[in-house]
This record gives sequence, C-alpha cells and structure tokens, in this order.
Amino acid sequence: MPVSETNSQIIYTALKDCGVRLISVLPETWLVHLVTLAEADADATLVRLAKEEEGIGISAGAHLAGISSAMLMQNHGLLASLNGIVSLAQLYRIPLLMLISLRGGFGEEHPWQTEGGMVTEALLETLRVPFERLQAPGHVAQRVREAQTLANAALRPVALLLCRELMWED
Repeated sequence: MPVSETNSQIIYTALKDCGVRLISVLPETWLVHLVTLAEADADATLVRLAKEEEGIGISAGAHLAGISSAMLMQNHGLLASLNGIVSLAQLYRIPLLMLISLRGGFGEEHPWQTEGGMVTEALLETLRVPFERLQAPGHVAQRVREAQTLANAALRPVALLLCRELMWED
C-alpha cells in the first residue's frame, strides 16, 4: 500500500505526545495506518464513526469529561460535518483538533476526490478555522503540538491538513 506507515507513526506519536487519548474516525485510505495504530494502543480509545459529524459530538463529550481527543477525516468528511462544527464546536467553544486528509490536489487519480480538495482550504478560511498543511515529517510533532495548544487556548476547532507529500509513498 502506498500510504506511508512511517509518517503515519510519526503523526500518531505526535498525537500521543500531546495527550490525545480518544480518536474518532470514519476510516479512509490515507488514514488506514493511523486507525491500526489506535486500535493496537491499549492507552487509546478509537471510535469508528458512521458519519463524520458524529465525531464533533464525541470530541465535545470528551472535552467535557477532561479527555483530549482528535478527529481524523477526509476532506469530504469535513464537508459532511459542517453543521456540527458551526453549531456545536464553534458556538459552544469546544476545542476540536481535526486531522484532515487533503485529497483531490495535484497527483490525485480519483475524480470523486477532486471537488472536495478544491474547496477545503477556502471553506476552513470561511469558517475561521485556523489550519496548517502537514507536508514533511520533520514538522509534524511541532505543528500537532501547536495546533492542540491553539485549540485549547482559543476553545475552537483547529485543522491540520495531511498532504500527499506526507501521506503517500510512490
């Protein structure tokens, strides 16, 4: 499989180092190794979602229980979870760390991924959700830590975009 196991491990370790103990996900190709790592981790709780928007409520509940969480989703999942982001996380000031696989950009071979990829960053800007691209493994730990810090300080959603350069091995 061309998804990078090494870089997935770097991402997972960065999440753990930030105290993330609950991960919600609707599995997709680029996230497969992150799901496997969370499943195998006795110190983590993995919640598989039927719809991405469910993850907003799960992260809100985790926050209220004092548990750090992260949501993993594809950019089309971001589109599907807009109502929860705006009417729950933003309205009620819930820190929400979202790791979003940024599908649909240069090199994308699947036509069904392209439309979501073209609107992801503009949508995050419109929602005033701070985001950074994760493109190189050397920046992952720092950016995850900074994103978690901002989400907690601002009490709002923050996104990290998992780019092809980081997630894919040719």
